[in-house]
Amino acid sequence: MNKTPPNPILERVTRRITERSAPTRAAYLEHMAAQRTRGTQRAGLGCANMAHTTAALPAEDKLRIHAERAPHVGIVTSYNDMLSAHQPFEAYPSLIRWHAQQVGATAQVAGGVPAMCDGITQGEAGMELSLFSRDTIALATAVALSHNVFDAALMLGVCDKIVPGLFMGALQFGHLATVFVPAGPMTSGLSNEDKAKVRQQYAQGLVGREALLESEARAYHSPGTCTFYGTANSNQMLMEIMGLHLPGSSFVNPGTPLREALTKAAVERAVANSGRTGQPYLPLWQIVDEKAIVNGIVGLLATGGSTNHTLHLVAMARAAGVLIDWDDFAELSAVVPLLARVYPNGSADVNHFHAAGGLGVLMRELRGAGLLHADVHTVMGPGLDAYGLEPWLDGERLAWRPVPERSADLNVLRPASDPFSADGGLRLLTGNLGRSVIKVSAVKPEHRVVRAPAVVVHDQLELLAKFKAGELEKDFVAVVRYQGPRANGMPELHKLTPPLAVLQDKGFKVALVTDGRMSGASGKVPAAIHLTPEALAGGPIARVRDGDMITLDAERGLLKVDVDEATLAARALPEPDLSHNTHGTGRELFGLFRANVSGAEQGASPLFA
Repeated sequence: MNKTPPNPILERVTRRITERSAPTRAAYLEHMAAQRTRGTQRAGLGCANMAHTTAALPAEDKLRIHAERAPHVGIVTSYNDMLSAHQPFEAYPSLIRWHAQQVGATAQVAGGVPAMCDGITQGEAGMELSLFSRDTIALATAVALSHNVFDAALMLGVCDKIVPGLFMGALQFGHLATVFVPAGPMTSGLSNEDKAKVRQQYAQGLVGREALLESEARAYHSPGTCTFYGTANSNQMLMEIMGLHLPGSSFVNPGTPLREALTKAAVERAVANSGRTGQPYLPLWQIVDEKAIVNGIVGLLATGGSTNHTLHLVAMARAAGVLIDWDDFAELSAVVPLLARVYPNGSADVNHFHAAGGLGVLMRELRGAGLLHADVHTVMGPGLDAYGLEPWLDGERLAWRPVPERSADLNVLRPASDPFSADGGLRLLTGNLGRSVIKVSAVKPEHRVVRAPAVVVHDQLELLAKFKAGELEKDFVAVVRYQGPRANGMPELHKLTPPLAVLQDKGFKVALVTDGRMSGASGKVPAAIHLTPEALAGGPIARVRDGDMITLDAERGLLKVDVDEATLAARALPEPDLSHNTHGTGRELFGLFRANVSGAEQGASPLFA
C-alpha cells in the first residue's frame, strides 16, 4: 500500500491525547512492567498452588504445566444460551483446549462473566443494571485472571457491555498476550427495515402483539449476533480495527468451517505472542496504546457506530491509562468520512457489509486517506498490513488473500474518495443545557435541526402514555430526565424510538433530549443523549419546564433552552418522583455505583479510573 501522510487533525488529536495521558499512561506501564515475570507466569507458584491449578486436568496437560515449558492459555468466556450472540461459545472451550494441545500448549477456562441482553431488558427493570454490568464484567474478568498461572488469554465475548468489560478487566493483566475471539452474526432474517415498520405499526395499534412477535422472531432467529449495526457489532468493529481480532474475523457466521478455523488461529496467535515459543513477546498493553484508541474512534465515526461507545470507549481507554473525551470524538468527526451504511444508518445488515468487502476494505480506504495510524502493534504483529488480507479456506486450510480492490456494493460501503458524507456519524452538542452527543448518520438532513416546545417527563413510560393518549400530535422536544447514572443506572430508552418515529413520519418536528442513553440501534429521530450534568446532579435539564423552547441543532452542534441564565438558575429544582425506579432488580447494587459515580457522565469507569 502507498504510504499516505497522516491527516494533520488525526496527528493533532493523537498528540493531544498522548500529552494529556502522559502521567496515567506512565503509571499503567509501570504497573505492567511490575507484573511481567521471567519464565512462565506460574514459575514462582508453590507446589500446593500448582496442584490446585492442574487437579482437574488430563495427565498430559498436567505434565506440560508442571514442566513449566509450555505456554498456558486462560479462557474468559461470556457463554450463556440466553443470548443468541453468546450461545455459540458453548463449544469453544473444548475446541480451544484441543487445538492448544496440537500446538504444544495448554488451555483452561479461567472464569465466566455475566452477560445480559439489552434486547431482552429493553424498557424493563433489568435495564437499570445494564451499564452497571460493564464494571461487574470487568471485575469478573480480573478475578478470572488473578490466579497468575497464565501466559496468554482468550476473551470470548460479543455484545453491548460484555466486550468493553472484558477489555477493561483484561487490561489489568495487560502483560498477558491476549486475543479477543468473536462468534459472528446470525444469518440474515427479516430485514431490519421491515422489522422497524412493524414496530411502528404496533405503536399505532395497527397490528397486534401476535404480528409483532412473528416479525421479531423472523428477525432474531438463530445463534449469532443481531444483524443490525448496534453496540454489539460496533464492539466487533472496534476489536478488529484496534488489532485485537484476527483480520476479517468479526463478521463470519457461527457454525461455519471458516469460523472454526479462525478460532483455532486465534489460539495460535495467543500462544505465539506469549513469548514462550521463540516468537516475539507481544502483550496486550503493547497493542492498546494512544494510537490504537484513536484508530478505534476513527472506525466508530467511519461506520456510524453506536453512541454507547462515547461512554464505553472513554472507560476502555482509561483502563490503559489513556485519557480521551468527547472533544476528541468531535474533532475527528469533522475529518473522518462516513463510509458505511448499515442499519439503522441504511437498509443493509452486517452480513451485507461483510459481503461488500467489510472491515478489510474499510480499513484500506481509511489508511489510504491517512486516517488510520499504521505504526501500531496488533495480535498479528507490527503494523496494519495483515489487516489488508481476508481469510478463506483453501480446502481445509486457513489461508489469506488481499481484500477486494473495491466495494462489491456501493450502497453499503463506499471509497474514501466518494463517501456517504464528508464527516463522521457522531457530533458533540453544547449549550446552556450542558454537553451531549448525537448520532447523525441515521438522521436525514431535514430532521437535524428542531426548535420546539419541551414536553418534560421523568420516565419513558410517561412519554409512552402521552403518545397513546394522543397528546403528542404536535411539534415538541421530549425531555426525559432523571435517567443518568446517578439516578437509575442510565438505562437505554430505545422503546421511545417507534412512537417518536411515527410522529416524525406524520410531519411533526420531534426530538429527544435526555441524560439517559439510547440503543446503538437508534438513530432515525434526532436525540441529544448522555446529557451532562445529569438532572440528579443538579444539571440545567432539571430546571426545564413544559413549554420552554428548545433548540437542537446538529448542524451547528447546539443544544439550548430559550431561558436566560439567571432565570434558569433561579428556578427551584423539582422534587423528582423516582418511585417507578424502586421496582428495579438489584437496586441495592447502586449504592456501590452511586458512591463512585463521579466522572461516569462522560463514560469514565468508577471502578477502573
